[in-house]
Amino acid sequence: MEFIFKPIGVIHSPFTEKDKTPIQASRSQAVGKVEVYAEFAGGLKDIEALSHIYVLYAFHESQGYQLHVKPFLDDREHGVFATRYPYRPNPIGFSVFRLLSREDNILTVAGVDVLDETPLLDIKPYVPDFDHREEVRAGWYETRSKK
Repeated sequence: MEFIFKPIGVIHSPFTEKDKTPIQASRSQAVGKVEVYAEFAGGLKDIEALSHIYVLYAFHESQGYQLHVKPFLDDREHGVFATRYPYRPNPIGFSVFRLLSREDNILTVAGVDVLDETPLLDIKPYVPDFDHREEVRAGWYETRSKK
């Protein structure tokens, strides 16, 4: 089975170099724009009532993958699926952005942690009743600094 995804928009970011891009949205205060292409803009109805959104995107500058990687916050190897490393068999990333405003098909967001011109695949609402978990284990990350 094979899937083909087509972008529904593009993410505009102040970051143009991989090594200067924050490693996670929770570590970024950067403001950017999520531009949804006109043919999908109708899907934004009521989005302005949300405070946070999941944004799914393609790691468009990621080439190839490795099954064992050293993530940015550790010096030991881990399986790629135990990390958020961008070089993945399917180069799909996600972030939780704070939604600041909407103007037509443009969302202004905070917490941007992607390269400029990142292809947008989907947007989903962050819903605390669905997404928050009480008893969570973070594996290898629990031994790392949170800042």
